[in-house]
Parts: sequence; C-alpha cells; structure tokens
Amino acid sequence: MTTTLDTLSFEDALQELEAIVRRLEEGKTTLEDAIKAYERGSALRTHCEKKLQNARLRVEQIVVGENGTLTTKPTDLDL
Repeated sequence: MTTTLDTLSFEDALQELEAIVRRLEEGKTTLEDAIKAYERGSALRTHCEKKLQNARLRVEQIVVGENGTLTTKPTDLDL
C-alpha cells in the first residue's frame, strides 16, 4: 500500500526512498515495476527536498533576544 506524500514525515519518506533504491539496485523487478518504483522514488525525493527546505527556512527564522530567549520571526510557512 502506497501512502500519500502529504501524510509522510521526512523520515518515513526517506526510509521508503531507501527501500526503493535497494530494490532497484537488486535488479530483480520487472521493467514495469521498476518504472513505477522510479516514479514513486522521484516523488519521494521531491517531497524530502521540500521538507528540508521548509526546515531550513524555519531554522533561519530563529531569533535570539537580548536576554537570550529564542523566538521566531513570522514566515509564510506559519500561515
């Protein structure tokens, strides 16, 4: 069963992507299954890249106040 990308965490998506790579490297799948796996892997890669980009942007928004407290600047991601 394939999970929709919207519900996958970065870690789960990466784990699934690694499993696809292992299966493809083994070379024991049919051509059609390999194509489907490649398509899913490509979608997972894009999903992981977006998750990492969002995380990077959130980290860049962390502000250290004069008293050492941490706050975040509002971003488009907070909407």
